[in-house]
Amino acid sequence: MIERRPFLTFISHFVLCLGALIVVFPVFVAFIGSTQTAEQIASSNPISLWPGGHMIESYKLALFGGKTSGGSTIAAAFPMLWVSLVTALTIAIGKIAISLLSAFAIVYFRFPFKNTVFWMIFITLMLPVEVRIGPTYEVVSNLKMLNTYAGLTVPLIASATATFLFRQFFLTVPDELVEAARIDGAGPMRFFWDVLLPLSKTSIAALFVIQFIYGWNQYLWPLLVTTNEDMYPIVLGIKRAIFGEVYTEWNVVMATAILAMLPPALVVILMQKWFVKGLVDTEK
Repeated sequence: MIERRPFLTFISHFVLCLGALIVVFPVFVAFIGSTQTAEQIASSNPISLWPGGHMIESYKLALFGGKTSGGSTIAAAFPMLWVSLVTALTIAIGKIAISLLSAFAIVYFRFPFKNTVFWMIFITLMLPVEVRIGPTYEVVSNLKMLNTYAGLTVPLIASATATFLFRQFFLTVPDELVEAARIDGAGPMRFFWDVLLPLSKTSIAALFVIQFIYGWNQYLWPLLVTTNEDMYPIVLGIKRAIFGEVYTEWNVVMATAILAMLPPALVVILMQKWFVKGLVDTEK
């Protein structure tokens, strides 16, 4: 029986609340700033923590673009949100699909140098991004994939981490299931589709959340492969809103930042149960 200690309970709850406050406070400030005008933000030092009355104007300007009262031109965030959504979904689904198939091949098929192939995949985790990004850009440029969805997503689809996680999970699947499927006449892909995929659904959900956020927050790679503003993701849109004009419309910048946080937050909220289960459930 676990002994309850009120003091330790109070300390743990206090630390959790303090950590939540530290994380939420910048988001709260950004939301408050998005309800004010750029003049109000610039004239107040520090920024006022009371909501203003210009929320609709700020978010409308951030979403659809236009001219501000200060004469700045704001690019519409809606097309950038669409680019980010397509990119994040493609990267997440592509990583999971390729990792599932590669882990399945490594675990259930016999071929020469199988372990060598796996460790060659795994060792790519030790290569920093700066080592790989130059040659990858050269390949994408030679294939005429700049300013395309393929250029934004294909180089980021392969995932050694996801392959490793699925491989470790497949190794825990009882051999009796493989033998039963073989006796029933199921081929490799039938076994993969009808047995392994249902067993892996919690792991797939957890990885989907992680990889979606990874794809949504990409900054360096889109910065290199996109020169056309029509292919800018929302992260580059925020940077452009800050540095694109002499006078920064901070209310629009903060409104764009809030809009950029909504899709990943929605994915986490909707898939929270599966995400947590995929991370902590040992009986999958």
